Amino acid sequence: MKHLMLATILAGAMALPAYAADYSIMAPAAPGGGWDQTARSLQTVLQQEKISKRVQVMNVPGAGGTIGIAQFASQQKGNPNALMVGGYVMVGAILTNKSPVTLKDVTPVARLTGEYESIVVPASSDIKTIGDLVAKLKENLGAVSWGGGSAGGTDHITVGLMAKAAGVDPTKINYIAFSGGGESLAAILGGQVTAGIASYGEMESQIKSGTLRLLAVSSEKRIEGIDAPTLKESGLDVVIQNWRMVAAAPGITPEQKAAIVADLDKLNQSKGWQDTLKTKGWQDTYLTGQAFDDQLAKDISATETILKDIGLVK
Repeated sequence: MKHLMLATILAGAMALPAYAADYSIMAPAAPGGGWDQTARSLQTVLQQEKISKRVQVMNVPGAGGTIGIAQFASQQKGNPNALMVGGYVMVGAILTNKSPVTLKDVTPVARLTGEYESIVVPASSDIKTIGDLVAKLKENLGAVSWGGGSAGGTDHITVGLMAKAAGVDPTKINYIAFSGGGESLAAILGGQVTAGIASYGEMESQIKSGTLRLLAVSSEKRIEGIDAPTLKESGLDVVIQNWRMVAAAPGITPEQKAAIVADLDKLNQSKGWQDTLKTKGWQDTYLTGQAFDDQLAKDISATETILKDIGLVK
């Protein structure tokens, strides 16, 4: 009888959801931007798919994520429940801000998504095409202001590469950096800048509602469902993708890192996450392990070269 009761209890326990750890996720930027959207999508799907019972998100904005990563590295050491969203923007910001805390001071665990850049103007603008924008750049480079994310981030790099491809001095571009997607979007919609640049998902609703005009995207080929040419089609040989990743705390054990990767594997394979990617227009660029470590090292090196070319790093 005792054996039967024990078997019944064990069977009941096995029928319950096998939740992993509760997580806290830092979005090292203000609400509304890509990192914030990624962190909150992770929160929703981890809970929705019963991978984690409780997930909290906190925002620590400033300096392209370098304020956040410094806080994360100092306060979360050895904490296997702490995660931070980051990405290509942070790679550039660390270099341009000469941050003493780098990605070597945390534990990068997975690349999650990729998203292409979108170049927009307010619907009322007389700029109808990338050709019109290039003409204004050539006429008076400083008079064309750009609104985007943090200095040295993907948005800034893309504008520099566009200027270089257009044959104007990339070190002289008039780029205005904002700490979050919400602030940048408000400036673009308010006509405070000539043009705006951000990942497509950050401006999709305004593009679809007609308050912003999408001039081009930074992909190799046209993106299904997005009615816009590529920069290459528009005469500028620029292709760039903004990827986002998850980092864990410094000082965790290999076993703790493996457990986090296992949870992210479940997340990436889940219907909830795949649906989120489609809804947000994010590309699935999931990568973990040594392959991710190697790719990250290559991206850091390539970004340093690009930033030197456009005058942001000496």
